[in-house]
Amino acid sequence: MHDFGDIVQTAMVFAFILGVIWLKQRNRLEERKLDRTSQAAAEKSALYANHNADLEQRVRVLERIVTDKGYDVATQIEALRDQQRIDDRMGQREPVE
Repeated sequence: MHDFGDIVQTAMVFAFILGVIWLKQRNRLEERKLDRTSQAAAEKSALYANHNADLEQRVRVLERIVTDKGYDVATQIEALRDQQRIDDRMGQREPVE
């Protein structure tokens, strides 16, 4: 009877050791997975930051164009509209290139 108790006790210790090893291995795998995920997120974030910087630069250029030549642009647009109305009335509208 005493031998069976020793076997059970030894099996429990062995199972405990295997459980600890398994948990450590699982934690390492989870850490690697998190590292890969965070690296991918950082790369996407850098791409979005670059894209946003490009868009902001474009908006600055457009703002500068509109504020520097805003009146001229508006006048030119109205002149084109007037010319289009005249062409439509006269039936001589030519295709725009």
